[in-house]
Amino acid sequence: MAVPAAASVRDADRYRPVEVTGLVDLLDRQVRERPYARALVVTGERVQLSYRALATLADDMAARLGGAGLGRGDAVGLICANTAEFVVGLLGAARAGLVAAPLDPALPAPHLSSRLTSLGARAVLLDASASGVGSLPVPAWPLRVDVSGAGTAAVVLEPGVCAVPQVMGGSRELSERDALVLFTAGTTDRAKMVPLTHANVAASLRNICGTYELGPGDATVAVMPLFHGHGLFAALLSSLASGGCVLLPERGRFSAGTFWDDMRTVGATWFTAVPAIHEILLDRSEREYPGPQVPPLRFVRSCSAPLNTATQRALERTFGAPLLSAYGMTESSHQATSEPLPQRGPLRQGSVGRPTGVAVRVVDRGGRACPAGVEGEVWVQGPTVARSYLADGDESARTFVGGWLRTGDLGTLDEDGYLTLTGRIKNLINRGGEKISPEHVEDILAGCPGVAEAAVFAVPDAVYGQRVGAAVVVREVDGIGREEILRYCRDRLAPFEVPDRLELVAALPYTAKGGLDRKAVQARYVP
Repeated sequence: MAVPAAASVRDADRYRPVEVTGLVDLLDRQVRERPYARALVVTGERVQLSYRALATLADDMAARLGGAGLGRGDAVGLICANTAEFVVGLLGAARAGLVAAPLDPALPAPHLSSRLTSLGARAVLLDASASGVGSLPVPAWPLRVDVSGAGTAAVVLEPGVCAVPQVMGGSRELSERDALVLFTAGTTDRAKMVPLTHANVAASLRNICGTYELGPGDATVAVMPLFHGHGLFAALLSSLASGGCVLLPERGRFSAGTFWDDMRTVGATWFTAVPAIHEILLDRSEREYPGPQVPPLRFVRSCSAPLNTATQRALERTFGAPLLSAYGMTESSHQATSEPLPQRGPLRQGSVGRPTGVAVRVVDRGGRACPAGVEGEVWVQGPTVARSYLADGDESARTFVGGWLRTGDLGTLDEDGYLTLTGRIKNLINRGGEKISPEHVEDILAGCPGVAEAAVFAVPDAVYGQRVGAAVVVREVDGIGREEILRYCRDRLAPFEVPDRLELVAALPYTAKGGLDRKAVQARYVP
């Protein structure tokens, strides 16, 4: 049964500043004040789990992990989809004083093994989605959360009879003040490991909840994978910290076909996703968006990749809610900037908003602050920023400088502190000395009527060093051709930015996080 939207909420359901110190006490306030309020909606039957029930499951999980031989500060892997098992495993590990390391269930077994070994994990928890991962270098314990239709649940964990072995050669840089280790670098087996403390987590949740004024009257659907900071911090943890509710889709992953029914079921007031998912929902909206049957949304959030302005405005018209762009990195515990709620400040076209609880500056190659409007590298400093990478001193020295995180992103700040991103330093195309941002060219291409998606890449050239290539997905109903797209570009780009090579393709490759997979694009379209 659908839950009515929180169009008019009681005072007790409104935003209150978050009071957490990390993952350990994430549920405590709600258990004290609203124990029977719904925290999660899970399984295909959409069963509601209360805060009290979830806390009981987490405590049971913590006791079982401690009883299996894991000690405080030990790392444990978590290979789960967006399921109750993920949430219980994560919070149970935290309450046991362990450090949880979520991993993508879709990674090949050699990559999973490499990450677990580099981390020095002593065990890994698996849900049903990880049944085909193969052999792993540490004990793998199947985890199941049995949920009844009445909202009662029980943890089933089968760690076996063997003691947890000591793992040699892994990172020993963790302690019980650490909450999480998240991995970067997509699907490679050389991913960087980012340790985040409970203090980092708490600061991030305060910033996110404060930016969007999340409270007990809010609910959302977990669209993004929880092994990545976007889904983990912005959807799951911020909702639980603020007393809201999260629906975990059936089979633990986003489905465009069931999305609006999920939103209606939970009475969602907002959701967050990457631009690729927003594009999917927009493309299907004419036949699938249920209009008045959907609870009115307070806002929609976009993060983890650039969202072109034309798509943003079309989404706002379709969904009848402001679309707020945000920016962050794994190393900054997800969010660093965001557009504010409309009642809290103006929206700036093309911007990713103002800093949220951190300091942001744009610097030149010498590390000097750039004047307003001048492009440079984006640096971030504050309580959400990680201390370093694990077991990678050289990369840590390059990235974490004097308390600042060098993001590798290019951008500008205006006089009011709004950040506009212009590209990635490592993605720049050098065409005869002219530096071209592929993200900028993609934004122009995406604004062309009939273009659904675009990827821009460097094509080797004997004369200029590099030329501009583009792969473009067009909407069949519009019937737009190559010459029309190039004509549109010539009217809006500098001559050296116009693609020298443009291919019309059926689809573009994306990473598990939902961002454009530039390595796959380069391999697929560059000879």
